[in-house]
Amino acid sequence: MVQTLMKVVRETILEIPGLGKRIKQARENDPRSLKEIAAAANMSPMNWYRIESEEQALPEPTLRKIEEVLGVDFEVQFDD
Repeated sequence: MVQTLMKVVRETILEIPGLGKRIKQARENDPRSLKEIAAAANMSPMNWYRIESEEQALPEPTLRKIEEVLGVDFEVQFDD
């Protein structure tokens, strides 16, 4: 008999005031252009602008990629 596996998904939403502004400040402190930074994070400049202006939710993997590309830690922690 073949055993199947059930996947259980947990979604946690954190509200981080001013995170978009902090991302923008870190980007502006980077010598690269927005186009270069966005490309390094595998996103479009328009998507990056929407994140900075907090017009959309920011998935954790995208946040971590932004941190990696900018070389910063925004200290966003999820309680487990």
